[in-house]
Amino acid sequence: MANERILIVEDEKKIADLLKDYLSREGFELSCLDRGDEVVETVKKDAPALMLLDLMLPGTDGISVCREVRKFSTIPIIMVTAKVDEFDRLLGLELGADDYICKPFSPREVVARVKAVLRRMLPQDAPKRLIVGGIVLDETTRQVSIDGEPVNLTPNEFGLLSVLMTFPERVFSRNELLDKVQGYRFDGYDRTIDSHIKNLRKKIARCLPGREVIQTIYGVGYKLTGS
Repeated sequence: MANERILIVEDEKKIADLLKDYLSREGFELSCLDRGDEVVETVKKDAPALMLLDLMLPGTDGISVCREVRKFSTIPIIMVTAKVDEFDRLLGLELGADDYICKPFSPREVVARVKAVLRRMLPQDAPKRLIVGGIVLDETTRQVSIDGEPVNLTPNEFGLLSVLMTFPERVFSRNELLDKVQGYRFDGYDRTIDSHIKNLRKKIARCLPGREVIQTIYGVGYKLTGS
């Protein structure tokens, strides 16, 4: 992961400098912006390996930035927020953010989250090509197609679909999916799975209208069906 570039979008200089200090020690290249309205063009010109995106920014807020970036890019996005309202965090996830971190945070935790998200972008030791009910997922190329139509997924969406397609008809709890996809578990984070599943369902439904491919097993979790 060393030498991969992280884009930090943070208007509080002390926080930006703290993140730069800890991430640079791990060998990451870093670039910084302190305004939200500069992000889209920056990402279009030279996409980073991952973006740490503050929620409250001058120019354009982080929620709007995330929404615009997701229109053309699937780069991993970790939202950094001082807001305690769960709605704000879940809204960011529903717009395509891969993870969120609440201020005040431990810089070491941020580094761990960044590494965990980037690990999910790497091919597995034994890459698989999975086919279930018209959905084709290739772990080597990290490409997904549904009935022959390419579908762009975020890292978390890809990871969730990979797990569900590897074990079709098996019911996974939210915590099981968190462990397999994100590699860590924190109180309240099981709700993030609901947001990612919701986004994944929307993308599948565009290609397979009227079919409930990912089913909710109430009180338990989720499963993928090939029928």
